[in-house]
Amino acid sequence: MSQGGRGNDAWGVPRPRTQRAATSEKCPKAYTETVDNPAAISRLMVRATNWLGDAIMSLPALRAIRDVFPKAHISVVARPWVADLYARESVIDAVIPYLAQKNWRTRVEFARGLQVHAFDAAILLQNAFDAALMARLARIPQRIGYRRDGRRLLLTRAIPVPEPGDIPRHQRYYYLELLRRAGLIDRFPHPAPILLEGLAQAREAGAAHLRELKISLPAIGLSPGAAYGNAKRWLPERFAEAAIHLARQGQFAVLVFGSAAERDLAESVASAVRAARVETHNLAGQTTLRQFIDLASVCRLFLTNDSGAMHMASALAVPTVTVFGATDDTTTGPCGPFTRVVREPADCSPCLLRECPIDHRCMTRVASNRVEAEARQILEEHALVWTHEAKS
Repeated sequence: MSQGGRGNDAWGVPRPRTQRAATSEKCPKAYTETVDNPAAISRLMVRATNWLGDAIMSLPALRAIRDVFPKAHISVVARPWVADLYARESVIDAVIPYLAQKNWRTRVEFARGLQVHAFDAAILLQNAFDAALMARLARIPQRIGYRRDGRRLLLTRAIPVPEPGDIPRHQRYYYLELLRRAGLIDRFPHPAPILLEGLAQAREAGAAHLRELKISLPAIGLSPGAAYGNAKRWLPERFAEAAIHLARQGQFAVLVFGSAAERDLAESVASAVRAARVETHNLAGQTTLRQFIDLASVCRLFLTNDSGAMHMASALAVPTVTVFGATDDTTTGPCGPFTRVVREPADCSPCLLRECPIDHRCMTRVASNRVEAEARQILEEHALVWTHEAKS
């Protein structure tokens, strides 16, 4: 695919810069503490978050860590289900899969096994006690993390948790504020879209995977599930209705994604779309994270709930339409260049509950034609950018 001009690729996505922009957004006044001589740290461990959406929202912090430690060897310790997220990130030198089970014996064994890496410091993006204990048992001299979950005595830099109003609302700033309060940065980066590196490689692999599946049409992706709970889920039949109309209009195949636990939910949507004689593939539980990244990257459109899939599609610069209800899009909304949030007013929303105790009005009020209209608009805008950049 030809490259576009003015620093963008042919999909209208900004190309990675060889040097990252200097941080420039002023941070609020708050507690700060200076870390011991960052220039002396040669081997650094970062404990990643456990959830895909959180991991994507923490990418600006991870990239800021690289700016602070440009010559250090940076290893990310991550659970297997998020580890592939970091495979193409140039700011990381190694990914260490955290394979320990829930019992303490395997966790202690894993932590002690980290001693061979001789880390000088650990930055804990994950909030759990387990993350701090891991760093302590690994005998890492400097251990930086938020002071929560009873782990204060395990940290050498126990950073106070921001109070409401201390920082901008979006979750990305929660991770950046840890670095600021530790004295590693003095300003937040520009609030640019969060995009994965290696988009070209992902699209190449995704196109090859589509060919293996014998899918010749361009595809749109659906993710009707949400790990946090049913309160975050738009109605499956409305996902199907929107997909049918959009697929017929654009001559798209439909790919339905989800976890193995969401296989039946995904099939209920896929079956309804197939019944309308639209080519449909239920891939829930059938892909690794790497395969999902690659396949999602070549989708022309993604319809989803507030979920890890939403953050992934957005970070792949795929036009993404998300239905929000129980959760707050100002704190956990998508951060890509082509995104739309659809929500309808409800006096109880956002409630942040896993299950709706009443009539799920925040979701039942969202009509499929509203989502379709947003999807058509974002497709048109994306096509204009793509066409302009491809020709320039």
